[in-house]
Amino acid sequence: MIYIVSLLNDYLEENMRQSILFIPTLKEVPSDAVAKSHQLMLRGGYIRQVTAGVYAYLPLAYLVLRKAEKIIEEEMENINVPEMIMPHFLPATLWEESGRLPKYGPEMFRLKDRHGRESLLGPTHEETFTEIIGKNIKSYKQMPIALYQIQTKFRDENRPRFGLLRGREFVMLDGYSFAATREQLDKQFDDQKHAYKKIFKRCGVEVYPVIANSGTMGGKNSTEFQAPAAIGEDVIATNETGTYSANLEMARSIDTFSPEKEELKPLEKVSTPDCATIEQLSEFLHVPNTRIVKSILYIVDDKKVLVLIRGDKQVNEVKLQNALDADSEPRVATNEELLSIVKATKGGVGPVKAAYADYIIADETVKGLYNVVVGANESDYQYINANIDRDFKVNEFADLRTANAGEPDPVDHLPLKFTTSIEVGHIFKLGTYYTNSMNAKFLDQNGKTQPIIMGSYGIGVTRMLSAIVEQHSTDNGIFWPKEVAPFEIHIIQMNMKNDEQTVVSKKLEEIFSDKYDVLYDDRNERPGVKFNDADLIGAPIRIIVGRRVSEQIVEVKKSTEQESVEMSLDSLTEYISKELR
Repeated sequence: MIYIVSLLNDYLEENMRQSILFIPTLKEVPSDAVAKSHQLMLRGGYIRQVTAGVYAYLPLAYLVLRKAEKIIEEEMENINVPEMIMPHFLPATLWEESGRLPKYGPEMFRLKDRHGRESLLGPTHEETFTEIIGKNIKSYKQMPIALYQIQTKFRDENRPRFGLLRGREFVMLDGYSFAATREQLDKQFDDQKHAYKKIFKRCGVEVYPVIANSGTMGGKNSTEFQAPAAIGEDVIATNETGTYSANLEMARSIDTFSPEKEELKPLEKVSTPDCATIEQLSEFLHVPNTRIVKSILYIVDDKKVLVLIRGDKQVNEVKLQNALDADSEPRVATNEELLSIVKATKGGVGPVKAAYADYIIADETVKGLYNVVVGANESDYQYINANIDRDFKVNEFADLRTANAGEPDPVDHLPLKFTTSIEVGHIFKLGTYYTNSMNAKFLDQNGKTQPIIMGSYGIGVTRMLSAIVEQHSTDNGIFWPKEVAPFEIHIIQMNMKNDEQTVVSKKLEEIFSDKYDVLYDDRNERPGVKFNDADLIGAPIRIIVGRRVSEQIVEVKKSTEQESVEMSLDSLTEYISKELR
């Protein structure tokens, strides 16, 4: 047994030698790599594509991945959430039971076994956890509980891109909480939110917790963790103090326009030929766009919904779907549908005598407007001087508009600024969305049957690697945060034929390997090759053993700094201890 352990230690020590560690660096960036993180991880030998959207994680990437997972495991343990593992291969019947099978769409990998039974590769595991908890939790006394896993997920992305940011196979933390009361759920949600903040901080990712849309996950309350990055596919709205932050899909702002009250004028139908846009209509009628109300017919859950919004604003379809509590995403009626339903093209659609609409919903910007221009439900014609209640009715007012940069936020009334970002985490208060449909119930304190109350919590672990690189890199290299760096110390011997350099390099490796993850570059390569590779490996501390080693002097370079400094060997231990611990 001792001999086996010794061999294992020798193996681990040998694998800290760069000459035998598999790091296939590239000089040129593949032409299809657009994101900086994708380029650097390919150049640095971290990942290699196996097929579109599917990557192999080579030793460097796997070291970072395991360190990130270890941080997650520690923080989950701190809030008493145990780890487990679920299967990748799931029966479609669970998703039929929850109602999500038709909603998830073509992104789901589906397959059939030899008996024709439909199955799927798990993109997420709400249904599976609900099924198991529902069969094994029967009393309020067994809750609250929470569980999590770190597991590979599968989504058939239509356009995999940006390396690990949008792939078809990826590693994800997904956790789930189960509670008997809303108060228990609130506590679980807050615990997870706090743990997530610590995870991202330790991993070196700057994040904004933002108000978010729950989408196909269900539930009504969710928070995304967005990492600002140039390549980000999301946009977040924040103020300068950080007291307000939201995904653009959910961002609210204060409308500063205030219409003056005026006498109601007679409704009048006017011809407006060749006015295909609000700008053209405004110019033709000599009225500001704030006096025009756009009318857009949407098809929502097979119903005809007429949406009204002031002419200077745009409809936010996520807000519209949430306001209507719709199952399907709203879609604008086609020209063919408009001609069939309204007998007019889109510029002529309006709310006056709109019996064709099943429901009329208006943005809050329409409130308080007087004598506005609206479509006359006839092509190339508008009504002027239309007024709410007198000329048309509205079933509901809601915030339906897309917020704009510079508008006041709803908290401190500071100007909103927009930032592109990467979603690295998302937590949800699911409530009884799944447990109702899947009959996961328990007996409460009064002996009454109640649905279990759920939360769901996710971190995109592999996409977090990309976010770290996006935030901690230059065009030529990566500077990994110390807790997730593949190696904390990189010893670079400049001349492998110099015995004195070899002795000092090996001694430094022996001294520091007890406390830190050390990589020793023992390759017989040119200095330029070694330095270029070191930039890509991105260890926080680089020790260069070179020409002044006979004077007990080495060079030390931090990955976040441009220049190295000379340092005596005697002061090296104290310096590194201060920097890394």
